[in-house]
Amino acid sequence: MLARLIYGFRISVLFGLTLTALSSVIGVAAGAVQGYFGGLVDLGFQRFIEIWSGLPVLYLLIIMASFIEPNFWWLLGLMLLFSWMGLVDVVRAEFLRARNFDYVRAARALGVSDLTIILRHVLPNATVATITFLPFILNGSITTLTSLDFLGFGLPPGSPSLGELLAQGKSNLQAPWLGLTAFFVLALMLSLLIFVGEAVRDAFDPRKVVL
Repeated sequence: MLARLIYGFRISVLFGLTLTALSSVIGVAAGAVQGYFGGLVDLGFQRFIEIWSGLPVLYLLIIMASFIEPNFWWLLGLMLLFSWMGLVDVVRAEFLRARNFDYVRAARALGVSDLTIILRHVLPNATVATITFLPFILNGSITTLTSLDFLGFGLPPGSPSLGELLAQGKSNLQAPWLGLTAFFVLALMLSLLIFVGEAVRDAFDPRKVVL
């Protein structure tokens, strides 16, 4: 039981961190382009995201799992198609607010390229809002993987995961420690990840002054 908990914890955290890192790159890039350029570019991206976000992600994962044998990388790629949208609105709002600041206008007047302005001038100011949202994306990805494993549509059968342990607890109610142990480990892990994310946000917040 302890061995399966340790391996399940490792897989969940590795899956969540990988998915969060990749979706952050795509989400930040999409939000930056929308917020910085605005106009038709922003309008077109918004309509696409509205349509794409309306797709039922969990049902699509379950349907695809019935055709293809799922594995770690397959689940990661499929969830990456949808998880990046969570950051777009946050980054877009920060860029819409910052693109009219005086230092951005001064950089444009000096002939600085749009890519340089986005990366060196505007993006650092949007970092705090982005980091604030990352722990929730991380927890959401771990919860989705656990749900799929619990339903039997996640990692291959026999793979150690917290969702598989929860399913074992449901099937063996005469041994309540199976489900309770996995539940408490999952709850503790998600809570600690939120606290770590809050600490990282405070560390990167330029408005906090260290006395």
